[in-house]
Amino acid sequence: MGPDKHTVRPGGRGLLATAVTVVCAVTVLAAPGAAFAAPGPTPSTSPSPSTSASAGGSAASVTVPPDKDLEAVQAKLDKLYHDAAVATDAYNAAEEAARKQSAEIVGLARKIVKGQQKLDALKERAGRAAAAQYRSGGLPDTAQLVLSDNPSEFLDGAGRVLQGERATKALIRELSQTQQDLKQYAADAADQWNRLEAGRRAKAAAKKKITQRIAAAEKLQSTLEKKQRERLAELEQESAYKAQTAWLDTGILDEIHTKASAAGRKAVAFATAQLGKPYVWGAEGPDSYDCSGLTSQAWASAGKPIPRTSEEQWKQLRHIDVKDMRPGDLIIYYDDASHVAMYIGDGTIIQAPRPGRTVSIGGAGSMPILGVVRPDA
Repeated sequence: MGPDKHTVRPGGRGLLATAVTVVCAVTVLAAPGAAFAAPGPTPSTSPSPSTSASAGGSAASVTVPPDKDLEAVQAKLDKLYHDAAVATDAYNAAEEAARKQSAEIVGLARKIVKGQQKLDALKERAGRAAAAQYRSGGLPDTAQLVLSDNPSEFLDGAGRVLQGERATKALIRELSQTQQDLKQYAADAADQWNRLEAGRRAKAAAKKKITQRIAAAEKLQSTLEKKQRERLAELEQESAYKAQTAWLDTGILDEIHTKASAAGRKAVAFATAQLGKPYVWGAEGPDSYDCSGLTSQAWASAGKPIPRTSEEQWKQLRHIDVKDMRPGDLIIYYDDASHVAMYIGDGTIIQAPRPGRTVSIGGAGSMPILGVVRPDA
C-alpha cells in the first residue's frame, strides 16, 4: 500500500472523530506490503558471458566465473541488503512513533471534548449567577441596606451574599483555567499532528528505499546462472563459517557459562518456534518477521516488552559484556546497530536474517558484533 496522500488537520469538537480516523489510517499504513522472497532459480533470458556453445552447435555449458568475481557480487548484495536493513529500522521507528502519536492525539481529543463540556457547564452556572444579580437590581449592598424594610434580615443575608461572591470569583477562575487548558490541549494536538505527518513522510521514504534496494538485489541475483547462484551461496556460507571460526578461536566459549533466566528461556522458546518462517521487512509475526520484529515479539511473549527496532534495543537496553551473555540476550550487529539476533547458547543465535531467508540458527560470531544487551536485566 502506498503512503496516504491526505493530510488531516485537527478541528475543534470534531477532533476526537478525526483522531480515531488517523489511528485507523496509521494501522493501514503499518502493513509492510508484499513479501519479498528471493526469486527461485531463473535461467537468464540473454546470453551469459559464462556460457559458450560448441562449434558443432551442441548445448551450451556453464562455466562458473572466478571466485573473485562472485565475491564482488556478494559484496554488492551484502551492501544492498544492509541498506535495506537500515531503512527497515527507520521504517519501524517511524511506525512505532506513529502509534504513540496517534494514541496521544486520541487522548488529547478526549480531553478537549471533556473540557468543552466542562466549559459549557461553567458558562451555564455563570449565566445563572448573572441572572440572579439582575433580578436583585444590581444595587450595591449599601443601597440595598438603606432601602430594605427589614435591615436585620438584610444583614443576616449579607453573609450568604459574601459567600456567593466568593463562589462567583472561584467560578470565574475555573472558567479561565478551563479555557487555558483547552487552548493547551489544542496546541499539543496540533504539534502531534505535525509530528505524525513528518513521520508519515519518513516512513514513505524508508519504504521506497527498502523496495528499491531489495529489487536491485533480486535483479542482480536473477542475472546469475544456476551454478553461479549455487557457488555464491557457498561463498556466503564460507564467509560466515570463517568469521564464526575466528570468533570461537578467541576462546570466548570458555568464558561464557551463564544460564538463561526464566524469562530468557521463554523468549528463546518463542523464537525457536518461529524457525522456518520467512523474513519480511516490517513484520512482527505471527507468520513472518524482520530481525527486530522477532526479538521484540519473543521478549513480549516472555512478559518483558522491549523497543521495536534494533537501534532502540541497543540504545535503551542494558549493555552486557560478551563473556557474560546468557541465552535470551540480544546480540547487536554492525556499527549502525542495523541487525539483531538472539543468543541461544553454545555460540549460536536465532535470527531473521534478510529478505529471501527464513528464521534460522547461525553462528553468533558470523557477523561483526557491536555489543550485547539484556532485556531482563
